[in-house]
Amino acid sequence: MTGTNQTVQRFSGKTAIVTGAGSGIGKATAIQLAREGAKVALFDLNDQRIAETENEINQIFQGVSRAFDVDVSDEARVAKAIKEAAAYFGGVDILFANAGINGAWGPIEDMRLEDWEQTLRINLNGTFLSVKHTIPYMKKKGAGSIIITSSINGLDRFAGWGASAYSTTKAGQVAFAKMAALELAKFKIRVNVISPGAIATNVDESTKISDELKEIVIPVEYPEGSQPLADGPGQPEDVAELVCFLASDASKHITGARVRIDGAEALL
Repeated sequence: MTGTNQTVQRFSGKTAIVTGAGSGIGKATAIQLAREGAKVALFDLNDQRIAETENEINQIFQGVSRAFDVDVSDEARVAKAIKEAAAYFGGVDILFANAGINGAWGPIEDMRLEDWEQTLRINLNGTFLSVKHTIPYMKKKGAGSIIITSSINGLDRFAGWGASAYSTTKAGQVAFAKMAALELAKFKIRVNVISPGAIATNVDESTKISDELKEIVIPVEYPEGSQPLADGPGQPEDVAELVCFLASDASKHITGARVRIDGAEALL
């Protein structure tokens, strides 16, 4: 990791909130934002991983990050954490609404309502609550950038067998972002969506595969893999660069957009 003196400080004086910051795309983006001068509020469940992210950033960038114990599906905890982060850092300029789970995967007829609802609560409600409670602080600043993590699943690709709940939330996030982009444009708050394909993260730990899933799988195998642009999945740092572009003034005329980052996976 390079020092801040070797990187353009395009986020100097700005504060970013990153949900799901304990690992994967969230962690990589939090580090990149800090590298480019931002103060970073790290939202995640309070465990070893979020503490490690906080320590890793602060050891190099001298106390610019702080971890907050947040369940994004719990409105009280989301509102409290955003209020505390805004007070601690002096406002909010950037929100990366990234927290999410794969949830339960299986045939629709076998899926339990509680598993369906858990995926919606975290992925859709969590996005809504993070955006809802950040807006007032961005309005105070007179501008802001919101980036939401969706997926190619449910929008470009439908071969994620059994992922009906997950794909529904990912498609819903895009519709929500477009509505928010139009609503918030007059306040100079931009809202954009990223749609990653396969990225090397630990999100699969949140996947609950049912025994019945094999009954609905249609086997598709590509002889040379499913990422035409690469030899395997993308890296979290690849996504972090895209998020930082959308958070920066370099994208000041971009809002309501959805950017796919998948190495052409969805084109197969």
